[in-house]
Amino acid sequence: MASTDRLSDYQHSRHQMVRNQLMSRNLKSETVLEAMRTVPREKFLSEDMWEFAYEDSALPLIEGQTISQPYIVGLMVEALNLKGGEKVLEIGAGSGYAAAIIAQIADQVYGIERITALAERSKMVLDNLGYHNIEIMSGDGTLGYAQQAPYDAILVSAGGPEIPSTLKQQLKIGGRLVIPIGNRHYQRLLQVTRIDGDQFDEEIITRVHFVPLLGEEGWHEQSDSHSISIENSFSSSKSQQYAEQNKSADTATLMAEAAQPIDSIETVDLTPLLDRIGDARVVLLGEATHGTSEFYRFRARLTQELIENKGFNMVAVEADWPDAARIDQYVRELTTPPSEWRAFTRFPTWMWRNKEMQEFVEWLRRHNGMQARPNLKVGFYGLDLYSMFSSINEVINYLKDVDPEAAEIARERYGCLTPWQSDPATYGRAATSGEYERCEDSVVDMLMDLMEKQAEYVANDGESYLDAMQNARLVANAEAYYRIMYKGYITSWNMRDSHMFDTLCSLLDFKSQNTDQPAKIVVWEHNSHIGDARATSMSARGEHNVGQLCRSKFGDEAYLIGFGTHAGTVAAADNWGEPMQVKLIRPSMEGSWERVCHDTKIPAFMLGMRQPGSKILRQRLEEEHSERAIGVIYRPQSELASHYFQARLGQQFDEYIWFDQTKAITPLNFEAMQGMPDTYPFGL
Repeated sequence: MASTDRLSDYQHSRHQMVRNQLMSRNLKSETVLEAMRTVPREKFLSEDMWEFAYEDSALPLIEGQTISQPYIVGLMVEALNLKGGEKVLEIGAGSGYAAAIIAQIADQVYGIERITALAERSKMVLDNLGYHNIEIMSGDGTLGYAQQAPYDAILVSAGGPEIPSTLKQQLKIGGRLVIPIGNRHYQRLLQVTRIDGDQFDEEIITRVHFVPLLGEEGWHEQSDSHSISIENSFSSSKSQQYAEQNKSADTATLMAEAAQPIDSIETVDLTPLLDRIGDARVVLLGEATHGTSEFYRFRARLTQELIENKGFNMVAVEADWPDAARIDQYVRELTTPPSEWRAFTRFPTWMWRNKEMQEFVEWLRRHNGMQARPNLKVGFYGLDLYSMFSSINEVINYLKDVDPEAAEIARERYGCLTPWQSDPATYGRAATSGEYERCEDSVVDMLMDLMEKQAEYVANDGESYLDAMQNARLVANAEAYYRIMYKGYITSWNMRDSHMFDTLCSLLDFKSQNTDQPAKIVVWEHNSHIGDARATSMSARGEHNVGQLCRSKFGDEAYLIGFGTHAGTVAAADNWGEPMQVKLIRPSMEGSWERVCHDTKIPAFMLGMRQPGSKILRQRLEEEHSERAIGVIYRPQSELASHYFQARLGQQFDEYIWFDQTKAITPLNFEAMQGMPDTYPFGL
């Protein structure tokens, strides 16, 4: 019965994938859509990856290879324009998944895979699934397969420096070749149609990132300097024309012309940015990492300006309510709870217990100390689910004693707290453990007990009604959140961000009803929370976030500001619960928004995107590029799979703040906290 249910779950996931990832992004071929509803993608992965089979992302295979994301497979197969009855050649057959999709439509598929072990595995999987119209072989795919030429269609699932002439000659007149062409990191997907003899028509479909096409007519195994520019990677006149247009109106150049440079965070004139913010009463400040000094310092500087010059009277952060309440007690000099209670004492401590945050907290306390009336003091609040981080650690410690295997699974699960940071290779096995489900109820019960105990910490807050209301909501939402999270459903992300949005709205309502000042709030959260999800690949997965919900409710009264960096250092851990390290950030990937910003040659800048200058720039900012997200966990070795997603920057944010080279935040150490009073929130 369990296996039947599991099969049904995967069938349901396939249908969701087609609806949310393919149809929503304008794939129209019903034959392709039906093929992707039918082929079980999970079977082409190792079993510990099955949980992630229908996520819109590439997933790891053996020998450092990947299976392409479903949308890209669907897009490429649709571009082949198959009607049925065709003979098709696939280069870079990999797992065999794309070959299976094609074989649902075409009569015969020949696949060539360079890596013998991968070819053998795909043969076995396809045979087990009953695909008798697919032949997989190992060899140099750049040379095609002359024995069965010519082909009605050829699909190349690896990126080459140019179109192999041999493949072009193995194509029938009227046949289609779909291939990524560019450098080793970034390509444009081409549809090539053979018109006659040596006449070919080329059309650019989109920008993509594929593993290199290695072989005699592709990249050489050891060549890294072979990277050619995109402008030189196309042979047809149409492609050359496009390249020239791209060169004359380069996105980075246009961005540089419209941007306001930042010479110094401390001295830069923020008046133009404040003018762009205008009458907004909800300003959301992002960050591309949870551990970059420049992001914290700029947010602090801008928040100070918003408080002093625009009357903002609340600061809310991506932190737990009780920890933030401890800060609030300190900055507003309210009745102080027990001195042993310190803010942000558990993983990831550095996210808020750092020198940059300390300086802002001290500034806020000084500012509040100069206010004549208590209701003029700026409050500090946490938006996140109750005791998320501290409770997680307590749960893991509990499980270590009663069920060590489940403890390790829990640690892996909790590492995936943002939609783009799951490392399937690390987290995949969590779905296959029966022990995990067995302990679910006891773990959730323990969480509830922990939360109820910690409620005592905020009971002394003078704003008792707000606390009582918020605590009731937190306990209820957290119970549902953790229970859902244990099963790994996307719903947990939506529940978490809905909770944060509801808390934000409650704070605005409370302030409006209980003071004579207009309620205005500054929010500090990761880009993944404050950038509009509808402009990212989150939307295809059915996910929403705080930024999207704010835009829907507040319209132009919400102003969304994203942050980015090219390279430098960052404070992060390898895995959940492990020590913080200062890690090197890999230079941004070719074709990413970060690389576009880097190519402006401006070390730091602000770019308003509601009216970003030229019409061409506005159009360019609405294009889809990859974007990087680093949270409390950073895995540079799997960066493409773990930290990049697709986004339309100009729709995701209203403003973008760029720092090309950045450094890690400075965590508070013992010496920094010696001699502080009992009221100090960052105590020892």
